Amino acid sequence: MSRADLMGALLAFVARLITGAQGHWKGCPPEALQRIYFANHQSHLDWVLIWAALPSELRARTRPIAARDYWTASPFKHWLTREVFNAVYVNRQRTDDQDPLEPLTQALQAGDSLVIFPEGTRNQTGEPQAFKSGLFHLAEAFPQVQLVPAWIDNVQRVMPKGEVVPVPILCTVTFGAPLSLRAGEDKRDFLDRARDAVVALRPAAA
Repeated sequence: MSRADLMGALLAFVARLITGAQGHWKGCPPEALQRIYFANHQSHLDWVLIWAALPSELRARTRPIAARDYWTASPFKHWLTREVFNAVYVNRQRTDDQDPLEPLTQALQAGDSLVIFPEGTRNQTGEPQAFKSGLFHLAEAFPQVQLVPAWIDNVQRVMPKGEVVPVPILCTVTFGAPLSLRAGEDKRDFLDRARDAVVALRPAAA
């Protein structure tokens, strides 16, 4: 087993120890199909939680999206995201002629699954913001890839603002039924429907 594999196993163990990282599959089973998992975004730990909640056989082909400037800022973060999580790096600062979806498109063309957060930025209010257009364009370009909504619950309480030590809190990821782009569906209608599918997975007590 490589050093990256050992680190991945350790991180999955630690994430589950601290958060529980429970995956609830309500709308689809955890199958080895090419998927785009899209979820609400509250914390830097969101994609780690989804990754840890997936069965081990799905993690190898499921890649999170990571901001290049943040996650390559130090040698360790760069190694972690590159070698352990096999992240897809995106540039938050781009020139006008750069396609922001190109790295995601390349990953999907290679047969990988993705974890994305269509809000585009973290949100502490509890209510997801309007989804940006990237999910629509990916759905349009890759109709064969399943779009699986997910709701991440409680992760913002694991690392309260200003704290440096995680607080043990039971977190869950609830996966819903796959969506697909309907024939002739308007972009905003689709994005609103996708957002509604995520919100519908929120636990009743949340």
